[in-house]
Amino acid sequence: MATNSNDDEVNLFADAVKNVRPLQHDRAVHSVKKPKPIPQQFIRDEQQALADSLSDHFIPAHDLETGEELLYLRDGHAPDIPSKLRRGHWVVQAAIDLHGLVSDEARLYVATFLNDCKKRGLRCVRIVHGKGLGSRNREPVLKHKLRSWLMQRDEVIAYAEARRQDGGSGAVIVLLKA
Repeated sequence: MATNSNDDEVNLFADAVKNVRPLQHDRAVHSVKKPKPIPQQFIRDEQQALADSLSDHFIPAHDLETGEELLYLRDGHAPDIPSKLRRGHWVVQAAIDLHGLVSDEARLYVATFLNDCKKRGLRCVRIVHGKGLGSRNREPVLKHKLRSWLMQRDEVIAYAEARRQDGGSGAVIVLLKA
């Protein structure tokens, strides 16, 4: 009796699928497009090149700094630019904050930020470096390194200590080439 039941099921199934035809396989519809590979080594190389583009051992030929205040003007530009920067003449279009970063992280972050600003055509940016209150000997390590890093970048025309409401001695306003 079990055999008869199986035969009935097979016949029932065969009857149910007797008019079925196989689907046409369309390769174009069913082909899976592979994602483009992510060039990991290229990305690492680019980041290293950015980091290496700013040296901690750069010694400027000259600058306009007086004491602890950050102030710089690249040769060939109007002498009133630093004072205009200090007074907030230009609108700050982008900003980054380096608080909590160690020197190597900050250097890469600054280099990446400046490259991004250059690509986007930004002219005036703020970089908050902090006052060094949380660092060893309570000295502004990043402030001094940032000064050197900015002087090494061709797109930096000038920089000046930020106004009090923009971060004061813990930030710098940077004017970039158009």
